[in-house]
Amino acid sequence: MSSIRPTAEAPAPGGDDPALPARRPATARAVLALVLVAAAAVIPLLGPSAALGGTGEAAAPGVTGVALLRTVLFAALCVQAGELFAARLARRVPGAPSADGPRGWSAYAPWAGFLAALGLASIVANGNLVPHALSDLDIAGLYGTRDGSLALVEVNAFAVAALCARSRRPATALAPLAAVVVAEALRAHPPAEHTAYLGSALTVVHLTCAALWAGGLLHVLRTLRRWRTTAPGAGAALLGLYARVAAVLLAAITATGVCSTLRRMPVSTVLDQLVTTAYGRTLLAKVILVAVVSVFALAARGRLRHRDLGAAYVPARAEVAALGAVVAVSAVLTALPLPIRWS
Repeated sequence: MSSIRPTAEAPAPGGDDPALPARRPATARAVLALVLVAAAAVIPLLGPSAALGGTGEAAAPGVTGVALLRTVLFAALCVQAGELFAARLARRVPGAPSADGPRGWSAYAPWAGFLAALGLASIVANGNLVPHALSDLDIAGLYGTRDGSLALVEVNAFAVAALCARSRRPATALAPLAAVVVAEALRAHPPAEHTAYLGSALTVVHLTCAALWAGGLLHVLRTLRRWRTTAPGAGAALLGLYARVAAVLLAAITATGVCSTLRRMPVSTVLDQLVTTAYGRTLLAKVILVAVVSVFALAARGRLRHRDLGAAYVPARAEVAALGAVVAVSAVLTALPLPIRWS
């Protein structure tokens, strides 16, 4: 079975520098990483204005800042939850080198989520307006409102998750991360909404599965790079195990996404609202991205069935990059005005 990356050839005496060919792929990866980081920032920065153009809808003040902060929050949730999920899968792989895993990012991700949640809480503390000075904030008022309480839950939950990541039992971080998911689901569906608890339950399942899918794949690929020379067979087994679980996660994401859409857009209005409202346009962009992700996933799984781990690694990397764009678009979706017309 081939490894994920070919090993560098031994230097030839008196020949050209053998490091040059190795540097080109490394440089290409660095450039690609920078492009992806820039795209992840551009989508929430430009997405709201692009989606709202020509719709006649008015966005809430600070919609761009909210989209950017929620992108960081979702990304932090995906990284830490996915790392715990993928590490659990790795322990189920026979012959896996348990002491040779990649360096975890869970020590840093929850602090990014903490800062993003703190930024969102400051907006809530200023009456859902972007604060310009500390005097604008009504911290005590956060405890008196539902949105303020949920914002504080997210801030505290990420702080606890960061402490859990540094403890002897990092898996205990799942509890505060679950609190973040529940708080986000309740925030997205206020009590005035018809069947709000049903909408919150759908969001809990949708967000949980999405975090495990995106974050889990990221950590699986990092693990495969680590095992590419020491245990390529275990790497193939890990990717195959993840693929089977990811198929279930995708089915749950699709089902909950369709149900949530139909709750907010009755069947007779879906096609019209997908092109005439900011929410619909962004939702359509998300659906297209998820379809692209699914194509990459099928390509990776198909190559894996032919026991070609190196070939499967390429579309899997494209899949995780596209999932990053999905996370950013999802964050934009939460900041846009909803075309709420419940039946």
